[in-house]
Amino acid sequence: MGLRHLARRGAAPATRTLAGLPGGIVTRRRGRGSEPEDVRLWSEGDDRRFIDRNATARTGQLHVRTHHDERDRAVVLLADFRPSMLFGTRRALRSVAAAEALALLGWRVAADGGRVGLAVAASGAPIVLRPAGGERAMIAVTGALAQAHAGALAAAPEAQGRAEPPLEATLGLARSLLPSGGHLVVASALDAPGPGFDELLTLLAERIAIRLILVSDAFERARPPGYYPFALPDGRRGTALPSATQGGTAEARLADYARRGIAGVRLDVEAGPEAYAPLMERLDAVL
Repeated sequence: MGLRHLARRGAAPATRTLAGLPGGIVTRRRGRGSEPEDVRLWSEGDDRRFIDRNATARTGQLHVRTHHDERDRAVVLLADFRPSMLFGTRRALRSVAAAEALALLGWRVAADGGRVGLAVAASGAPIVLRPAGGERAMIAVTGALAQAHAGALAAAPEAQGRAEPPLEATLGLARSLLPSGGHLVVASALDAPGPGFDELLTLLAERIAIRLILVSDAFERARPPGYYPFALPDGRRGTALPSATQGGTAEARLADYARRGIAGVRLDVEAGPEAYAPLMERLDAVL
């Protein structure tokens, strides 16, 4: 809940939404709503369906009518709380960092007049919330995130030794919550996502906008060589020699997804919410 104040820093009000075009000129968005914005001369590239007949007949030159934007932006946040995400060596667990980033993004979307929904992947039954608008919707989302994470931690000992549940089912469920033109944001380390995950994600990217928050722990990126002690919930202890980490793995994965039209950012767990806020601001700009 406290992250809503951090998310609002630098956030423009909904009435000041900038045009999604490159360049140094600040303009309002032009939409296809029912309320007229202005009438101007027709130029190459304008939609002929919006030619204003009265102005054209009066002046003898083609004029088009523009309208206020009536975007209905629906965003579903998919949080990965499976057992592999309940891991962390700096500051917090990867699952906590994923929840922080999604909460920051959700507060931004809600403040801009969008609707926010939630889908949580865990070892048990997934938790879902249909997209809704306003502060009340985000309060429900943050409460569901906290409840789902507490449940995932409580179920972690029972899940020990079991195969990681795949993400495909939750991904399909999240898609079913979205209307046409909706947006899906996935926060996960993508450990063992399942054999059909990439294929399904690529297929869905052709129908909806998908963004990826790839959560990364410092131990994964720069692992000191040597044997590491471990302890299991049942009391067993031992040492293990982890396999070597390949440098640039996160960047390579993000580049691979970008080629499929799925933009993403790397989220370093140790950085904390203050560092996540600018990343979520950039991610929000392309939603």
